[in-house]
Amino acid sequence: MKGLELSKAYFNEYGLPLLEWEFPGLMPYLCAGLFGSGSECFGFDDEVSTDHDFEPGFCIFLPDEETLDRRSAFLLERAYAKLPKEFNGFKRAMLSPVGGARHGVLRTADFFTEKLGSPNGLLTAEQWLTVPEQALAEAVNGEIFFDNYGEVSEIRKRLEYYPESIRRKKLAGNLLLMAQSGQYNYRRCLSHGEEAAAQLAVFEFVNSAASAIFLLNKEYKPYYKWSFRALRALPKLSLEAEIMEYLITTPNGEATAEEKYYAIEGIAADVIDALSEQGLTKAICGDLEKHAYSVNDSIGDAEIRNLHILAAV
Repeated sequence: MKGLELSKAYFNEYGLPLLEWEFPGLMPYLCAGLFGSGSECFGFDDEVSTDHDFEPGFCIFLPDEETLDRRSAFLLERAYAKLPKEFNGFKRAMLSPVGGARHGVLRTADFFTEKLGSPNGLLTAEQWLTVPEQALAEAVNGEIFFDNYGEVSEIRKRLEYYPESIRRKKLAGNLLLMAQSGQYNYRRCLSHGEEAAAQLAVFEFVNSAASAIFLLNKEYKPYYKWSFRALRALPKLSLEAEIMEYLITTPNGEATAEEKYYAIEGIAADVIDALSEQGLTKAICGDLEKHAYSVNDSIGDAEIRNLHILAAV
């Protein structure tokens, strides 16, 4: 059973009856669900994932203390702690994981402040440019089981994806990095006899290309260890994942260097086609650097447009 399925089943069997029977007066102010850190919140968990931080549990989100006082929060915390410690063969952990509590009773403002530095999901342009993308992904993943108060759903709606000017700025920066690392520096490093540097250029290209593909799909890129898993599930350009895996898992000797360079150019061509399809570039060429500046020039917000092209990466 997947972690999110386990969480929802545990909630339906024990959590929801508890809230309805013991806290009916609080129900209008509550939200319950599971999202945030952890592979189970993305649906990426497997047998290996059960070795740590994997348990039957869910989150109960509360509004601020002026709306729902500390005593109510304490009573909910105590009731949650008394829920069955084992469910479907999985036990609840006795201690919170190193990264902090992932389940239980949480203040909505505390959760989003910890993730994003904002209690209500209202981000400044600077925050949109600098908040780690994986944190944004964790703020909107998983599932809401119910949200009677509506606050959590409203915040998640605000955070659904980057504002368009921010998306284009991030896209422009990643396109430039793709051009520098893949189309230019990979071959130059090899010509200098720097095979390790050439492989670093490949890593830089693949990481930037993956970021560009997520941006073209309007999906947040998750934590790096799940990025390929998520990339393969995207509706656009997901097939590039196989080529990227080849690039970063093969050496750079004479037998493969030329083939890898053409693979890099193939990914670049596919990305350029997607840029054109979305009307993001006016450049007509195979040079990703020119497309990067064309995308940057298309940014509607002048303040963001005039920032350094790499300001968002």
